[in-house]
Amino acid sequence: MRVLGIETSCDETGVAVYDTEAGILGQALHSQIAMHARHGGVVPELASRDHIQRLIPLVEQVMAEAQLAPTDIDGIAYTAGPGLAGALLVGASAARTLAFGWGVPALAVHHMEGHLLAPLLEDDAPTFPFVALLVSGGHTQLLDARGLGDYHLLGESLDDAAGEAFDKAAKMMGLGYPGGPIISALAEHGDPERFTFPRPMTDRPGLDFSFSGLKTYCLNTIAACGGAAALSDQDRADIARAFEEAVVETLVIKCRRAMQQTGHGSLVMAGGVSANRRLRARLAEALGSGTRALAPVRVCYPRPQLCTDNGVMIAFAGALRMAAGEQQQDLGIAVRARWPLSELQPVAG
Repeated sequence: MRVLGIETSCDETGVAVYDTEAGILGQALHSQIAMHARHGGVVPELASRDHIQRLIPLVEQVMAEAQLAPTDIDGIAYTAGPGLAGALLVGASAARTLAFGWGVPALAVHHMEGHLLAPLLEDDAPTFPFVALLVSGGHTQLLDARGLGDYHLLGESLDDAAGEAFDKAAKMMGLGYPGGPIISALAEHGDPERFTFPRPMTDRPGLDFSFSGLKTYCLNTIAACGGAAALSDQDRADIARAFEEAVVETLVIKCRRAMQQTGHGSLVMAGGVSANRRLRARLAEALGSGTRALAPVRVCYPRPQLCTDNGVMIAFAGALRMAAGEQQQDLGIAVRARWPLSELQPVAG
């Protein structure tokens, strides 16, 4: 089965073709980061307009590179949510139109399910059940993934997502957008002993997160150094190191608790922040060797280019669902800006 995947949930236009026998046949991605960086964050109307311009040329590019004709495609999967409503409508409208013209089914896919399933594309793919840490600019969640579509929420951020917190911390220091990669690069040169930031909500039971207090602590630290304009390069590096350490350790502590609670042997980490090298190293260190209270845990994540939004993960998720017998219900175009992952239903087969 060959599925064309379309991703337009936010600021990347992603297109890919996935074959259930041969794997990824072609993919292309256009990032809007440079456009949105001028505004310090994503501007929804600009994002939608850019998707309109980029999407069909990317579809044509991927089909040509894969040497495929419309008759070679068995279905089209597209992101229906969560995300920016206007951006989602661009992808949904294009997918439904192409599917109607090509005479193939179109299937709405949950954006975060695409991220959750992306590590299954790797050679050492985990198998259900596992714990999933979805950590990105818009989401920070821990889930008990028991099967395709069978996801149970264990904990989530009560305010800012981890990626959003990185962006805001970078903005406070007068740095660029997106903040995560910038802070991570600066943190490599920071003094780990100079500042110690709090690890939010780790002093109480439970698996929920909160990063708004950490953001405030960062702002107060910057003020104590004389404000953003007075920061030296070393000040920024030291603050970045403390901030990244706090986020990473908080995520690691909660992941360890989730593994103890579920008893699963694998942790899947996905989403843009999952590319963070310090987070990957700390999770492997904290979970890989095991402890007295926890057996060794296998930590799995996708290759770096599949951590951020992309068409491959949508094509793959759609292919799994179509192979299990899921079909489109009607020709209506509907998207959901907010869509809890736990509302999905288990897929048999």
